[in-house]
Amino acid sequence: MPTALEQLPLTESRARVQRCQQRLKERLPEVAGLLITSQLNIYYFSGTLGLGLLWLPVEGEPVLLIRKGLERALLESPLAAIRRFHSFRDIAGLCAEAGSPLPERGSVGVEAAHMTLAQARMLEARVPGLDFVPADAVITRIRAVKSEWELNKLRLAGERHARCLTEILPARIKPGMTERDIALQALNSFYEAGHGGMVRLSGGGVSAGYASVGESGLYATNFDGPLGARGLHPATPYLGDAGTVWKKGQVLTVDMGFALEGYNTDKTQTYWAGPAPVSDEVRRAHDCCVDIQQRAAAMLKPGILPSQIWAEAQNWAAKAGYADNFMGYGPERVRFLGHGIGLNMDEFPPLARGFDEPLEAGMVIALEPKLGLPGIGMPGVENTFEITEQGARSLTGDRFELIVVE
Repeated sequence: MPTALEQLPLTESRARVQRCQQRLKERLPEVAGLLITSQLNIYYFSGTLGLGLLWLPVEGEPVLLIRKGLERALLESPLAAIRRFHSFRDIAGLCAEAGSPLPERGSVGVEAAHMTLAQARMLEARVPGLDFVPADAVITRIRAVKSEWELNKLRLAGERHARCLTEILPARIKPGMTERDIALQALNSFYEAGHGGMVRLSGGGVSAGYASVGESGLYATNFDGPLGARGLHPATPYLGDAGTVWKKGQVLTVDMGFALEGYNTDKTQTYWAGPAPVSDEVRRAHDCCVDIQQRAAAMLKPGILPSQIWAEAQNWAAKAGYADNFMGYGPERVRFLGHGIGLNMDEFPPLARGFDEPLEAGMVIALEPKLGLPGIGMPGVENTFEITEQGARSLTGDRFELIVVE
């Protein structure tokens, strides 16, 4: 009989469900519960990456409905009510049978950002009498505050991430290597340290990260981040170009996330190809990024607004003379300093204008100040910070300097 590699603790699952139920009562008092259809949010509440849906009522126990992989779900999830289903027509009957019925009339929350039009129309046709209300904000805010169980995974991921990029990778790369070869060396070190092999994005995609030499860091990218990259190919714009060589006197910026047991940390490390001394322009830009990171980290406290940190960071960059280079270059500049992180690489809250809900203890934030320099590239820094009642601490190490490699 097979056994699960890990089962989400029942206490952890119950705490998440109860927090969701409480927030639904506060934010969406008209709904009777949530119908969750995205696999990652099903995993968050149930402990299994289920193909199906989860009914999470405002009162009562959740019901996990599985299309395929029922045996796996029974091994991995602590939930008591797990059923196989084949059609949306079965939802109401199965939930009633499990003791947590759907309402006959009224409103039910759904994940509008993850639900396709086909799914929405099928729900309306197969589960008549209900109004479906977007409830994404409820789930993103619950997931933004990590439990101690989650934080332990993130802390371990951060320790391994830091060791890979500040100790192991510098010993494996040298000037004369291509972006692709450098990225593969980084991935090899990650896999040796237990990396899960994929980094999830909130839009449903995955990313392998970037290794960008010189002006590759300014190359336009369709990823919502400051660092550019040519990547392997237009169809796979990740890792690095096999034809771009890291030459002496050039900047190399490696921005690659690390995943451990589903949870991600984010870190960017900048390197300089020696033995030529680091140019004054690069040194000054990198030091400015570290300074902005440390100032922002000092503001990561419960009660502070994300928009405040973004506004301050813009001021710090402008005073240093980098108003037009901050967080990218030209029209490709992004309008945030950092972002929440957890099961997805990019989670709530972004540190950006308009995000005015106070930070909370237990949130985990990636700060990523970078500067786009024409003719040079994009030096910068990124680290993942845990917010505590006393302030923030870096989970991805405390080595922020530019590393010289000969």
